[in-house]
Amino acid sequence: MAHRVCPWWLGYWLASPMRRWSQDPAQILLPWVREGMTILEPGPGMGFFTLELARRVGPSGRVIAVDIQSRMLDSLRRRAAKAGLLDRIETRLTSAGSMNVANLRGRVDFTLLYAMVHEVPDVAHFFSEVAAVSKPGATVLLAEPTGHVKQPDFDAELQAAAAAGLAIATRPAIPRSFGALLHRTAVS
Repeated sequence: MAHRVCPWWLGYWLASPMRRWSQDPAQILLPWVREGMTILEPGPGMGFFTLELARRVGPSGRVIAVDIQSRMLDSLRRRAAKAGLLDRIETRLTSAGSMNVANLRGRVDFTLLYAMVHEVPDVAHFFSEVAAVSKPGATVLLAEPTGHVKQPDFDAELQAAAAAGLAIATRPAIPRSFGALLHRTAVS
């Protein structure tokens, strides 16, 4: 599978309020995100899910959004400031080879991997980073768009996640996506 990063300008479409008609962040996140959590969101784009995550974690929680595109993060920060949520969100510019989140080891309660793992060049290393920052029992919501990702590629992502210590707990129904809720099972 080719690993191509979504262009920054497409982020405007991805953050459009019209997208909520088919993929409502509040409904998708409702079962798994609570106040006070520490959330990791790689590839947040311009914050379609990030703002809802920040609302749900409340003033005592934290959302760490990491992206390799500074323009995506700049727009996310502007949108978060306008929504009054910037104090709950930390943005980090990272690289294709590493999220550079080692300082979060064992501190993350929930990770949202929404329509982005297929853009990662080294999926095994990526999932090892996710597992390392996850608390024991932490959850990871993995969703990949059925229009971009084929079932065998999604299955390969699940195998890489399992090798890193992230086991499938359930397969939630997510519109136009393959989905899996993973739990951290082993120390990485």
